[in-house]
Amino acid sequence: MLSVKQELLSGLAAGLETLSPGAGARAAFESPKVAAHGDFACTAAMQLAKPLKLNPRQLAETLRATLLAQPAYQRWVSDIDIAGPGFINIRLKPAAKQQTVREILDAAEAFGQQPRNGQRLMVEFVSANPTGPLHVGHGRQAALGDAICSLYQTQGWDVHREFYYNDAGVQIGTLAHSTQLRVNGFKPGDECWPTDPENPASKGFYNGDYIQDIANDFLAKKTVKSDDREFTASGDAQDLDGMRQFAVAYLRHEQDLDLQAFAVKFDHYYLESSLYTSGRVDATVKKLVDAGKTYELDGALWLKSTEYGDDKDRVMRKGDGTYTYFVPDVAYHIAKWERGFTKVINIQGTDHHGTIARVRAGLQAAGVGIPQGYPDYVLHTMVRVVRGGEEVKISKRAGSYVTLRDLIEWTSKDAVRFFLLSRKPDTEYTFDVDLAVQKNNDNPVYYVQYAHARICSVLAAWGGDVATLKDVDLAPLDSPAAQALMLLLAKYPAMLSDAARDFAPHDVTFYLRELAASYHSYYDAERILVDDEAVKKARLALVAATAQVLHNGLAVLGVSAPQKM
Repeated sequence: MLSVKQELLSGLAAGLETLSPGAGARAAFESPKVAAHGDFACTAAMQLAKPLKLNPRQLAETLRATLLAQPAYQRWVSDIDIAGPGFINIRLKPAAKQQTVREILDAAEAFGQQPRNGQRLMVEFVSANPTGPLHVGHGRQAALGDAICSLYQTQGWDVHREFYYNDAGVQIGTLAHSTQLRVNGFKPGDECWPTDPENPASKGFYNGDYIQDIANDFLAKKTVKSDDREFTASGDAQDLDGMRQFAVAYLRHEQDLDLQAFAVKFDHYYLESSLYTSGRVDATVKKLVDAGKTYELDGALWLKSTEYGDDKDRVMRKGDGTYTYFVPDVAYHIAKWERGFTKVINIQGTDHHGTIARVRAGLQAAGVGIPQGYPDYVLHTMVRVVRGGEEVKISKRAGSYVTLRDLIEWTSKDAVRFFLLSRKPDTEYTFDVDLAVQKNNDNPVYYVQYAHARICSVLAAWGGDVATLKDVDLAPLDSPAAQALMLLLAKYPAMLSDAARDFAPHDVTFYLRELAASYHSYYDAERILVDDEAVKKARLALVAATAQVLHNGLAVLGVSAPQKM
């Protein structure tokens, strides 16, 4: 129905031009809030009435007559109603909706996708420092980032997935010291088990059982390899730097296993330490100083971030000569811009909210041509995990939190992805483990996957070649249930575009649940494998198209579309 909609939009634009030159730019359709009102709605008459000093309802009547005289409207539209002060409600003929089925079967996996647009996008997500296994918050971020990447790929963007992490600094030093204590036979609870001497406010060293695993493998002089690094242990209990490098490589490998279990792949890993060793941090500070955007006060170097909308100026370099954490972030994003990424999306926890204004201020102050509002941010809340009616807070393996791999092992990759994407990122979410393993309609991922499997079962029972269905006569698809299903299928491409624009993969989950419900209603209303060959083929074409859209939508989320359940 995409071609039908475009024909009707062109006709609407032409009709509006007859009312007022330039008004054709207002040509747009909305979905009526009440399905019984029609298939498309248009408010252009009400928008034009005031500047033209005309009655909006009379203007709508004039536009209605103009549209009904056009060949495209005569071919595809059954009627146009005027409602209220000038709403134009358009009712399509069944043949218009039937075009959707043919378009889906012709395009298959490409249905809903836009041509490549030549624009490059980087999405940075997960970006967990290698100090422990990935927790469920990282899982939400992985699901969000990967789905947003897939959404933008459907819209023609060249998408690059990046994982940014630190392999030095206080946290990594704590990891190395925790490992060294385990190497020397100590464990959490022993009197010698310290708090971080460089950060007394910290809760202490890393206590999870995985630290003992690292220590054992270090003593065994094992080699560990991750996607971006490899290191062989010396086995020397005094080799603290070797322990640091080994522990980082070990935990990066563990993170890789978590991500493999979650079917998430990255194109590149970027080290925070490289921003210092390459001189990028110093060069960035020099740019800001040379631009006159900094000042010295109380022995510190400050950025005039209030000039760019921040609530107060920010310290860049402390009195001891070290940089505050947003400075390397500014350097990193200048590097992203210089690498040709005109659009950047960062997926981060809500605890990073305070960094947005200062990073953007630093980028503007640097004067390197980066537009305002760069980068975009998607912030997400943490996830509560409930099992057996009680909140689960501790994993023995991690020591203090539920890991992503725990959640996958308790349920499935598909359930974790779908559930973590089923709410807006900035809303609190409780992951119900018991619900995620149920095989009934209360489980949303099961409900959607079952709709796909149910269709595959029907097609298998038929036993014919699905490829032949794209050429069948679709005229028998004229019942209310069939038309409702076709109209919903036609909304898929626009839904994808809107979800990408709004960074909203949850909209895909909502759509898929609605589509599954519409299919189940259709299946209950009309038998598909009937004796009448023409009717049977038409209905098979409709359900095959529905299965294709379910498959395509689930693929965007990184969820499988099983043929049997």
